[in-house]
Amino acid sequence: MRRWSAVGGAGGAGAAAIRHADVRDLEHLREIERAAGEAFRGIGMAGVADDEPYSVAELAGYLRAGLAFVAVDGADVPVAYLVATVVDGDLHVEQVSVHPGAARRGIGRALVAHVARYGRERGFAALTLTTFAGVPWNAPYYARLGFRTLSSDETGPGLREVRRREAAHGLDRWPRVCMRLPLG
Repeated sequence: MRRWSAVGGAGGAGAAAIRHADVRDLEHLREIERAAGEAFRGIGMAGVADDEPYSVAELAGYLRAGLAFVAVDGADVPVAYLVATVVDGDLHVEQVSVHPGAARRGIGRALVAHVARYGRERGFAALTLTTFAGVPWNAPYYARLGFRTLSSDETGPGLREVRRREAAHGLDRWPRVCMRLPLG
């Protein structure tokens, strides 16, 4: 089942639609993440840019859970995606990536808003995520969307485990934060 919502301009260059991902999208998601990751190279974070995207098998797990969403162009080709999971009883955004060719059109914002509605409709109290504190299109961007940085005593065991895995992966070379957006 596909659930669509229009984003961007009305049929213009920024127009996109959001739907649940399906199996034919998975390789596109990997390409989107690789392309979007290149922006990190320009700010001295080549390790992030070089990080391998989720595998098709990992992405398929989000798809099976019904927690993989894509923004697609007029030809139904993904230009951005968001995958989520449940952590500490909240809907947790694991990854949001927008292809650079579709960036700065509100598509990432629309994906987050779509998933917030999805979570609200299913009774989740909040969206959470972890992100880089000082990268302009990370924590400062999410703060503009209404997310609030959590103190360490506000994080539950699930978020602490997410952060432990990120640290083990080497992401703590740069400051990271947990953030939360209430859905009520």
